[in-house]
Amino acid sequence: MEGVNSANDGTTGAAAGRRGTRPGTGSRSGTGSRSGTASGPGSGSGPGSGAGVNLLALRSHNAALVLDLLRTAGDGGISRLELAERTGLTPQAVSKITARLREDGLATEAGRRASTGGKPRTVLRLVPEAGHAVGVHLDRDELRVVLVDLRGAVVGERRAALDLGAGAEAVLGAVTEAVTGVLPGGRPAGASDGASAGGAPAADAPADGGDGTAPREPDAASPGQARGGRGLALLGVGVALPGPLDHGRGVLHRVTGFPAWDGFPLREALAGRLGVPVVVDKDTNAAALGLAVGGEGGSFAYLHLGTGLGAGLVIGGSVHRGARTGAGEFGHQVIQLDGPPCTCGDRGCVEALSLGAVARGDVEEAARVLGAGAANLVGLLDIDVVLLGGRTVTAAPEPFVRGVGAVLEERARRTGQDAVPVRLAPGDGRAVAVGAAQLILGPIFGRGDG
Repeated sequence: MEGVNSANDGTTGAAAGRRGTRPGTGSRSGTGSRSGTASGPGSGSGPGSGAGVNLLALRSHNAALVLDLLRTAGDGGISRLELAERTGLTPQAVSKITARLREDGLATEAGRRASTGGKPRTVLRLVPEAGHAVGVHLDRDELRVVLVDLRGAVVGERRAALDLGAGAEAVLGAVTEAVTGVLPGGRPAGASDGASAGGAPAADAPADGGDGTAPREPDAASPGQARGGRGLALLGVGVALPGPLDHGRGVLHRVTGFPAWDGFPLREALAGRLGVPVVVDKDTNAAALGLAVGGEGGSFAYLHLGTGLGAGLVIGGSVHRGARTGAGEFGHQVIQLDGPPCTCGDRGCVEALSLGAVARGDVEEAARVLGAGAANLVGLLDIDVVLLGGRTVTAAPEPFVRGVGAVLEERARRTGQDAVPVRLAPGDGRAVAVGAAQLILGPIFGRGDG
């Protein structure tokens, strides 16, 4: 993806938080107008400012491209010239962006590299500890929380038993305790300041410092976001749990097996408690996003068999959620008419049949049923690979990989096509939680599906 040059290209995607955007919202694409410039008092990036918003999106898009290249370059770093060549931006634009990244503490020099002519080039690298995100996996009976740095490396983790049916107050309390517990200094700054769902001060919060003094400015090294104890820059919290749910609004629907959650505004409720931006998605989508960010390319399906069964779909490199963010309800495709009842209210679903076989101790049958559902998915979407995960799979990985693969190989023989490979997804049980953190980090690095 190439950047778009503009006369003023020094704004970082991560710093967009102090200019009116947050992870999980709009400024992710490079479609900003070249002619969108702010002029005169009162113009800029506020609501309704039109051209200013477009210019903000343009700047953030370009900075995100640079940040992503710094991230993927690793500790070896990358030169400004290479950044310009790979983004399509002018050297001047890259210099402005990297200067701002260094000012915000997000980039630093990584040494010098010999050039083909002239003086050695200075190379830059990302500063991973300059920002962090929390990923929360809310399962039906367990809570897992991870703290990751800007490269997505896990630097903290907490696990606890959980009853998703215990009610909103109990679940929100458990999540709040786990999130604050995983931070080095505890509760993130701003949690008691009446933050809204976007992490901004509530409408009735004072505009000044609270005592009539000048407004407090966001910390430069923590791009407009909250700081936890000991100066940790917390960009936000991603939450992943079973669906169905509305990813765009952060509102739950009738979570399978727990219909009492229907209509609950989870994003708003958690953001109000934590004081930082919150993004909510299905567990399978979060895991698929994490796998894509981690290097899994092409189109693939991540099948998660744990306490339930669902699919995360990545098509052409991007997570596919559907028009109503309802894609991936893989476990509730009916493959046996008048079969055993499922928690969704239907009968003969893949989930009910597969988990029923597991309960009887027949893992081979569970894998065969899962393979039948996977074969339907392969025939429908023509994906490149099927990845398996979830605690039920990881408890017996070989029979599941072998069993699902055998069904897909049999399908390939019938169709005359190459069999779609089946692999165990990496992640050591953290795939959903780590992917949930990428719901926050993804947009900062230019991923439009975070």
